[in-house]
Order: sequence, then C-alpha cells, then structure tokens
Amino acid sequence: MGRLAKKIALITGAGSGIGLATARLMAAEGARIIVTDINGDLVREKARHLGENIVAVAHDVSSDADWQHVRDEVMAQFGRLDIMVNNAGTSGPRMPQDPEFSSLETWNDINHINVDGVVLGCRYAISMMKQQGGAIVNISSLAANMATPDFAPYGAGKAAVRQFGRSVALYCARNGYNIRCNSILPGFIETPMGQEALEGSISGQKTDPQVMAEKLKKTIPLRIFGQPEDIAYAALYLASDEARFVTGTDIIVDGGVSAK
Repeated sequence: MGRLAKKIALITGAGSGIGLATARLMAAEGARIIVTDINGDLVREKARHLGENIVAVAHDVSSDADWQHVRDEVMAQFGRLDIMVNNAGTSGPRMPQDPEFSSLETWNDINHINVDGVVLGCRYAISMMKQQGGAIVNISSLAANMATPDFAPYGAGKAAVRQFGRSVALYCARNGYNIRCNSILPGFIETPMGQEALEGSISGQKTDPQVMAEKLKKTIPLRIFGQPEDIAYAALYLASDEARFVTGTDIIVDGGVSAK
C-alpha cells in the first residue's frame, strides 16, 4: 500500500516542473490524480505517462469559472477530494518589477495567478473536503521570507500565499473541518522557470546560463540546485497521514540558504 493509497489529489500547474514531479510521485504512492495546467495539450500529454486513474484538465487558476469546472470534474469522477496542491505560478511576463517602476498591469499579471489562484484553490478545496477532511499544500517560495527588490510583485505575492495558508489552516481547525493547510517554500529549483531565470529571460538581461548557475550555486550552502522531486517529497509528506498533526506552518527546501 502506498502512502496515499485511495486518496484523491488535485495538482495545479502539473504540465512541468514541480507540479509534474508531484503528480508522478503521488501517483506512484497510490493516489488517484487530477492534473491541471493552463496548457491543456501539454498536461494531457504528460498525464498519458503517469499511469492509470489520471484525469487531465485545461485550467486557468485565476478564473473562478475554470475552478467551478474543475470542481465539477473532480466530483463527477471521484465524488470527493482529499489533497489539493496549489502549485501553478508565474514569475511574470515583463520587467521592470521593482517597487518604483513596475506597473499595476505587471502586478496583476503575476498575482492573479500566484495569489488569486491559491485563494480560489483553497476555497474550492474546502468545499470539496469539509465533509471528510483533507490536506492543502500551497507552493510559496523562499522569496516570501526575504526582500525581493528586483521582483517585488513576485515576492509580495508569495508572502501572501504563505500568510493566507496559515489563515486557512486556523479557519478550518476552528470550524472542525479536519482540513490541514501548509506551505512549501522552495529555494532555487531546476525547472523551466528556473532555467529562464538563469538565461535572463525573466530579467530581460540575457546572460550565460552556465556562468549564472555557478555564481548562484556559490550562494547555496549545499552548492547544488534543488530538483522538482525535492519539493514533491515535501508535498508528499504534508499530504499524507504522517503529517496529521501538522497545519499552519511551512517547510523550507532551499539547500541551507535561509540558515545563513
């Protein structure tokens, strides 16, 4: 029996990176999985390789209508939800992102996904879990715990995810819902988004990714980058019954950066 045997899990942003690794691991541990992504074709293709009991849905996490559709799909296919992993996120489409010059449009582009998507995800998770209980895992960022002057909307949004998750945890406990809610704060993880950062695609300043990687590794005590699976294993623990006494807190997975 796997650690998530017979559980129903919904994972957003599961077309690549952390979301895909989490879906793969949870499926291997016995969960029946609903994977969603803004790129419907991509997530459906990935779902074909995740085994049986996988449902793939095109999904804009910033859209309430899309969340209603996903909820209806979950309830029609499985009748309940046990695990929600709010993973979908973005680093933003344009620069600048500093406090002085970043536009309201940039702020909204980033945080309609990073914040609104998590708020909606938690709201719909509660509606599908409150009868039988469950676990919500929100993917925040190490940026939630530090100043991000060059990426202010992103850092502020990820801090909001962390704080909102704590509010969800205590709200659910107070109402006797038996729903746990926790956040994971990843450091630098080798994902498509991470690769864009190394190449300068996010900052708009093209760089040599190999040179940037070596410089960045020197700031990490373990001198390595994290892999999507490192976050997936943290999510697996928080989603499992092993974490039954864990709610309203964070797991930092950053190679020791925050200990400095």
